[in-house]
Amino acid sequence: MAHIAPRSAPAPASPRPPRAPVPAAGSSAVRLLLDISGDVLEPACADEADGVGLLRTDFLFHGRAEPPAREEQTAAYTRMFAAVTGRAVTVRVLNAGAGVAGPAAARPRRAALVDQLAALAAAAARTGADVGVMAPMVSTPEEAGEFADLARSQGLTRAGVMVQVPAAALLADRLLYEVDFVTVCATDLARYTMAVDRAADFPPGLLDPWQPAVLSLIGSVGLAGQSLQIPVGVCGDAVTDPLLALVLAGLGVTSLSMAAPALPAVRDALGRHTPEECRSLAGLALGAGSARAREAVRAAARSRGTGAGPGGSAAGGRPAARWGRRAP
Repeated sequence: MAHIAPRSAPAPASPRPPRAPVPAAGSSAVRLLLDISGDVLEPACADEADGVGLLRTDFLFHGRAEPPAREEQTAAYTRMFAAVTGRAVTVRVLNAGAGVAGPAAARPRRAALVDQLAALAAAAARTGADVGVMAPMVSTPEEAGEFADLARSQGLTRAGVMVQVPAAALLADRLLYEVDFVTVCATDLARYTMAVDRAADFPPGLLDPWQPAVLSLIGSVGLAGQSLQIPVGVCGDAVTDPLLALVLAGLGVTSLSMAAPALPAVRDALGRHTPEECRSLAGLALGAGSARAREAVRAAARSRGTGAGPGGSAAGGRPAARWGRRAP
């Protein structure tokens, strides 16, 4: 079976050419996107968000000895993309295997990956959808570049990867150079950063995206994104916490993907805080010695009269909204 041709990462000391600015989505500084599992994508649900930030495709492959044919995949993706006409959709391609398994592990199944990418490109062409694809469990810039090259060779113009392991975050400047965007899975990043085995007992709070070590890694990715002008998203249950959404915005995150019910509270919280306030709250969270950063940030937000109340929704404060406006 043919392998994806290896490619060398840029040398750390090599100068990089500037990239063109990323166009803003409407007037939003932070785009609020949907996190979707399965083949049900309701247009009314999609209208509440600026697009789809994470569309999982695993459901098409589960319980099958062989991957679905390209034509079957194309038909399924076409139905889903048609439900969100006019809004961007980011698709996570099939994870190559259980545990830590990204594009490198997918090489023996390169034909299946090519079929999936070709089907996604065909569905995008049929519907006119703005489709981006991203590979999960990527660890190195080389893996990111290999996947991006393969996706583009199939006609997909937006290619990215997920940041789920510390290695990807630590080399964020080089990894982001290879792609058009990245999405951080806060839950997975916390799991691997804090060395938590979900099957074993572990101290409460260890698997917590508020851990300063986890936030520091997300901040590294956000800083690299700002430097290279590459969009950085975050997905997972963590982003449904409006208070954490403020911190993530302050760390340079440009989009948040979540289930539809969480959108109003997060939008409200972001709308009550300026970018400067979010950066200040992010600095406070990074400076905390433990996951108690959440309490410190909440107290600081309340003391300024713009904080999140019980349950995380914002209360009081300025009427002017500067973050999280829906694109018109």
